[in-house]
Amino acid sequence: MRAQAGVQPSPVAISPSSSQIKKTQSKDHIGIVKGSAAYRRINIALFAAGFCTFSLMYGVQAILPLFAHPFHVSAAESALALSLTTGFVALSIVLVGTASENFGRKELMSMSMLGAAVLNLLAAFAPNWHVLLVLRALEGIMLGGVPAVAMAYLAEEIHPKGLGLAMGLYVGGNAIGGMVARVTTGYLAEVSSWRVAMGVMGGLCLVLALVFKALLPASKNFKRQTEFKMAFHINAFRSHLLRPELVVLFAVGFLMMGAFVTVYNYAGFRLLASPFNLSATQVGFIFMAYIFGAIASSLAGEVADRFGRYPVLILGILLTALGVGLTLSHALVLIVMGIIVMTIGFFTTHSIASSWVGRMAIGTKGHATSLYLLAYYMGASVMGAFGGWFWDHGAWMSVVGFTGVLLILALIAALVMRKFTHASTI
Repeated sequence: MRAQAGVQPSPVAISPSSSQIKKTQSKDHIGIVKGSAAYRRINIALFAAGFCTFSLMYGVQAILPLFAHPFHVSAAESALALSLTTGFVALSIVLVGTASENFGRKELMSMSMLGAAVLNLLAAFAPNWHVLLVLRALEGIMLGGVPAVAMAYLAEEIHPKGLGLAMGLYVGGNAIGGMVARVTTGYLAEVSSWRVAMGVMGGLCLVLALVFKALLPASKNFKRQTEFKMAFHINAFRSHLLRPELVVLFAVGFLMMGAFVTVYNYAGFRLLASPFNLSATQVGFIFMAYIFGAIASSLAGEVADRFGRYPVLILGILLTALGVGLTLSHALVLIVMGIIVMTIGFFTTHSIASSWVGRMAIGTKGHATSLYLLAYYMGASVMGAFGGWFWDHGAWMSVVGFTGVLLILALIAALVMRKFTHASTI
């Protein structure tokens, strides 16, 4: 069976000292405090943004097999409806993150959410396969505006003591969005059609985009660039890439997302086949594991705010590896348990790594988070697709082996972060 995935100081050019980081953070992080009305509005708005991002991006994962018959395409071609979107999300993140320095955070996020929702609605009426793929690619470009800017917005506007929880709730929105979309589209497609499924998700996210625009406070700690200067943006990206601690976090995001998407992409193929023979709807309910990821990301943020990011980051990777190992079982209950544990571990790691990037970035936080998310979504697109080769040539055992290698590399990278914890709140 074949399958294939789907504040504005001048940036510094060298790795800064601990005192420089603390000085910059003291300026950047005089923000909205935990428990305030503005803090609650931000959390609701960014939760909605995270929900829409993952629901629009990954909602098609549950209905990829349903594209094969009406469009006369193979399983590998069907997966393009997902991998094209994640690939273009990765590419657009850098461009949109750069543009946000000139056009503002809230404006770009609002436009991105509205545009992506409309494109998803249009995709539901696609007359042929090529039009559907073009719309999904354009949707990826629009979706890149939310993750590229959301984390920078939080890092700039939220007081450090509340940043972990706020980032965790945003990532939790990702988790809930991914879960609801997969379960809902799978069910709606089975009782109606894939077009209805995509239309419903597009309509829901259109409403949430309007809620987001109404609730999110305008940026107060962001200083808009008055003109676009390519040299400025090149130097900004360069300054972040010259800091090894940030590069390590980028690598963690790439490897963890690659492992996570690989497991979810091909677990469905395994469970649809003998000896499990589950239905598409039953497989869709496996994605209910995302609810545990949402809870984990929020708790991880609070725990990290109290005890430090480094130990929680390591714990998340180890939990992910444990979960993947459990999926080797032939007992369905253990496979499901493994997917749940893996999901908890992954969202714990992503919540910590993403907030750590925002905390450690010196100025131009949009550029730093853009680089993290470029790595994150390229992991989904490239490793998720590459995992199909292992499924085709060695079934589930090979998929787990491939994923295991990615997780070992992620753990090695995370362990390196220990030497950099003197330069940031651990």
